[in-house]
Amino acid sequence: LKGVHPRLITEGFEIANAKTLELLESFKVTPQIDRPLLIDVARTSLRAKLNEKLADHITECVVDAVLAIRKNNESAPDLHMIEIQEMHHESDMDTRLVRGLVLDHGARHPDMPKNVKDAYILTCNVSLEYEKTEVSSGLFYKTAAERERLLGAEREFIMRRVQRIVDLKKKVCDDAEKGDGKKHGFVVINQKGIDPPSLDLLAQNGILALRRAKRRNMERLQLAVGGEAVNSVDELTPDVLGFAGLVYEHVLGEDKYTFVEECRNPKSVTLLLKGPNKHTITQIKDAIHDGIRAVFNTLGDKAVVPGAGAFEIAAYCMLNKQLDTVKGRAKLGVKAYADALLVIPKTLAVNAGFDAQETIVKLVEERIASGNKVPVGLDITSGEPTNPVGVWDNVIVKRNSLASCCVIACNLLHVDEVMRAGMTNLKAQH
Repeated sequence: LKGVHPRLITEGFEIANAKTLELLESFKVTPQIDRPLLIDVARTSLRAKLNEKLADHITECVVDAVLAIRKNNESAPDLHMIEIQEMHHESDMDTRLVRGLVLDHGARHPDMPKNVKDAYILTCNVSLEYEKTEVSSGLFYKTAAERERLLGAEREFIMRRVQRIVDLKKKVCDDAEKGDGKKHGFVVINQKGIDPPSLDLLAQNGILALRRAKRRNMERLQLAVGGEAVNSVDELTPDVLGFAGLVYEHVLGEDKYTFVEECRNPKSVTLLLKGPNKHTITQIKDAIHDGIRAVFNTLGDKAVVPGAGAFEIAAYCMLNKQLDTVKGRAKLGVKAYADALLVIPKTLAVNAGFDAQETIVKLVEERIASGNKVPVGLDITSGEPTNPVGVWDNVIVKRNSLASCCVIACNLLHVDEVMRAGMTNLKAQH
């Protein structure tokens, strides 16, 4: 394109981009958005960053996680309700989906139960420890006896709160045991602190208590186990309690994790990432983020695009076929745009160990032979053209990438001159 004015090239780019976006709308497929299709979409994304065996293992975890948090078949579920927890432990193949929550801390009392079955769960944001007043105030006493009475009143105030929780536990657990004959446990997950005397009283009554839970986990807890988070213990009722079939503590070195599992209908889940080192976990985490977004985009688009370079080959053939309809030297920009689209199938071929030019020739010939009606992609195992059934890309990703690349390329071509400025050049002038 040497000697061609940038305006003519950008004009060709814009013409080609408009035609390619039109092709995208007719090329996309709108099948039934069900679990098998979402598994294919997630697998396509995950295999780009992970080995085949690990990607296939994680695929179902990713899809089931998104479907679990989806309410009433909504097209845009809240992905923040998927907690991603890391554990430097075991191998990457032990990564799994927990249909509940995994908290990165445990109980703070040695006598508390470590494994609770059929547990009622109270999520609260109540201070169960002595706190100073928010405003500057002072309490004065004349004698040691007055000081003791003051401290006793403060302690009694906190213990009354704890006793209300203990009373609720006794009521619901006793009633449940009479109803189904099973022994039920009780768990308290508090966003604020719990002091040692309060922990001791809770432990004496067989209650597993976790303090200073992260704020982001409080909403997730309610969606996972049910119930309501309370800010006061004055009027506690069984209606505010959630339920989990199993709550247990897992100790890994100096770290403690609390698992809340076997929830009845969890609308918040956890992807538990495991690996022998930080690099492995980071790699899995990046891939899972991509997989989750791929599934999310499919639910929003309600359509997919055949992958394996099929769309790029189709767009290349279409632009070359319509090249004669473009007048003037703008067709040089259209030709350059079409050639640029081949970067994706060429990259797939090179990464699979095949010759890029030879592969492109095969793909284009196969596409033309089909009358430009059948999607033709690259089979990376054989290097031969294939109909990429089960390999899907996101419509919105294709649309955004096409629009962005055209705008960026045009802006760069419109730059008349780049002037380098800095302290180095200023010093050279002196």
